[in-house]
Amino acid sequence: MRTPRVFLVARCVRGLESALGTEILRTHSATIDRIGHREVGFRVTDDDIAPRLRTADDVFLPAHRRPDIGPHKSDLPELAALAGEFDLAELARDRRALGGPSGFGDGIEISASFLGRRTYNRYDIEDTVGRVLAERAGLPYHSRRHGEAPPPGHSGWRLTLDGTDATLLLRLGRRPAHRRAYKNATIPGTLHPPVAAAMAQAAELRPGQRVLDPCCGAGTLLIEAHHTAPGTSLLGFDLDPAARRAARENAGPLPVTVRRGDAGALPVADRSVDRVLCNPPWGGQVDPTGRLAGHPERWWHELARVLTDEGRAVVLLPDASSLGDALTVGLSPVHVQRLSLFGSRPLLIHLERRVLAPPKGRGELRDQPRRRRSRTTAQPRSA
Repeated sequence: MRTPRVFLVARCVRGLESALGTEILRTHSATIDRIGHREVGFRVTDDDIAPRLRTADDVFLPAHRRPDIGPHKSDLPELAALAGEFDLAELARDRRALGGPSGFGDGIEISASFLGRRTYNRYDIEDTVGRVLAERAGLPYHSRRHGEAPPPGHSGWRLTLDGTDATLLLRLGRRPAHRRAYKNATIPGTLHPPVAAAMAQAAELRPGQRVLDPCCGAGTLLIEAHHTAPGTSLLGFDLDPAARRAARENAGPLPVTVRRGDAGALPVADRSVDRVLCNPPWGGQVDPTGRLAGHPERWWHELARVLTDEGRAVVLLPDASSLGDALTVGLSPVHVQRLSLFGSRPLLIHLERRVLAPPKGRGELRDQPRRRRSRTTAQPRSA
C-alpha cells in the first residue's frame, strides 16, 4: 500500500465521467481531485488500481503542467520548453512503482488535443514535444502526421491544451486501457469495451443473477458483465454465425453461453431473466434482421416478457424515438445519459418494469412507479 501522494488522470468517453469517478471510489484505494471534460483526476493509495478501471479509455501519470501557450505557430517553442522542464528519471520511477513498465520502451509517440482556434494543428504540437522527449530519452520518435500507427513497444504520451493549461501525460500501461486482451475477434458494430463495462456496472449485477444479451454480437457486454460480477449466469443470442463465432472466441474459457436466437422471438421462458444488457442493431453499422426487420417494437415486447418483476435493462440506443414502445409494454426509463462515441451521440438508458395497480373507478389502470422517479441527466455539448 502507498500513501495517497501519486496523482493520476483517467480519460474516458464523453458522458462516462461520473461512471468512471464512481468506479474509482468503489476501489476504496483512491481519492478524486477533480472531474472534468472526458477525464477524472485522482490520487492513489494502491499500486494496482489502474488495471481495475474498466470504464477508463486510458490512465496517465502527469509529467508536467504549465500555462497554455498562445494561439500562434510562433508560440510552439514554449511547448518544447515544457517537455524539458521535468525530471524524466523520477517520472520513470513513479510509473514503475505503480505497476507500469520500466523505462520508456522502444520509442516515443504522442497524441495531442486542444481547445480554441489556433494557427497550428495537432501534428505541429506532437512533433514539437515528441522530438524533445525522444532526444531526452535517447529513443526514436514516431510522428502521427502521416497516419501511420506507432510501432509496438513505444511509450504513449498525451498533451492537452485547454485554454488555461498545457498538460503533458505519460500512459501508465504498455497499451491503452480500452484495448482488452480478450478482444481477439471483432465484427461491425462491436461495442467499445469501456462503454460495455459502464453498462454492466450500471445494471448492479449480483452473483447468481441471469444476464441476457439478445443481440450479443462479439460478446463484449457479456464478458464485461463477468468481470463486473463473477458468478452471474451469462446468455447471449445472435442470428449472425460470424457474431456467434466471435463471441465464443472472445469469451474463451469464461462461463458465457452463446446460442443462435432471434431477438424478436427469444427462446427464453417468461420472467426468467434478471438483467438485460444490449446494444441493439438499430440501423447504424448493423441492420436488424429476423423478426426485428421492419418490426423493431418486437424487441421491446421480448424484453418485457423475459424480465422478472424486479428485472432491469440497460441498453444503448441511437436516440429516444423507440422509448414509446418500451412504455407501452411496461418498461420505464429511470435514467438517461447522453454519450459521445466515435462521432455519434447515443443514449445509455436504464429501464425498470412498472407495477400496475389493481383497476380503479371504471376499470382504469394507474401506473405505479417503483422506488425511483425517472430522471434525465443534462446532455453535454459535443466534444
